[in-house]
Amino acid sequence: MTVTDLSGRTVLIAGATSTVGLAATRTLLAAGARVVATGRDAGRLAPLAALGARTEVVDLADEAAVARLAERLGGDGTAIDGVLHLVGGWRGGGGLAGQTEEDYRVLETSFSALRHVSRAFDEDLRRSPAGRLAIVSSTTVARPLAGGANYAAVKAASEAWVLAVAQGYTKTARDAGAPLRAAGVIFRVASLAGLEDAVARAYAELWDATAEDANGSVIEIHGDGVR
Repeated sequence: MTVTDLSGRTVLIAGATSTVGLAATRTLLAAGARVVATGRDAGRLAPLAALGARTEVVDLADEAAVARLAERLGGDGTAIDGVLHLVGGWRGGGGLAGQTEEDYRVLETSFSALRHVSRAFDEDLRRSPAGRLAIVSSTTVARPLAGGANYAAVKAASEAWVLAVAQGYTKTARDAGAPLRAAGVIFRVASLAGLEDAVARAYAELWDATAEDANGSVIEIHGDGVR
């Protein structure tokens, strides 16, 4: 299998302490990228640091904290070429009556984090020779169930945000009369279990595609590959 060469690229993994975050860190480092792994728990970030990632403890749902992270990285001369958004979680069940406000607010932090991170690093991604923003969403967006209404609603909002970011990339390039270099992409999975490495590879392979082909795309990842 050909390994994508990401030498010289720096990728921020937002919410890197999950199993898919670990897989993405390994894949990206193996491809030659520099990785900035973020999370709220220093202890859970330690295995990523051991792999060679730079780790940053930050609550990505806190807009001011994300702004400070961007300033800190910028002050170190670290320009971000890619963002992989993995902040998420699941709460649901019990039909529509079981969709509590508390559950929704917990799930909503993923969307808040996406908005904060994509804004804070928007200029970096636009300036990069090949900026890549991707989120991991769910196939439930297309087929929502009552017992997962909160979850599907947050994922749908996140997808809409990424598509809006993608349109912004296109407009900026068009208005400047410049080639499109940044891309916003949505990955959809039914479940991440067993697909961690597939998601990591799919993200790394975004640099093998042109920005025109990747920008605004929705890619489903299954056990038998991508669609």
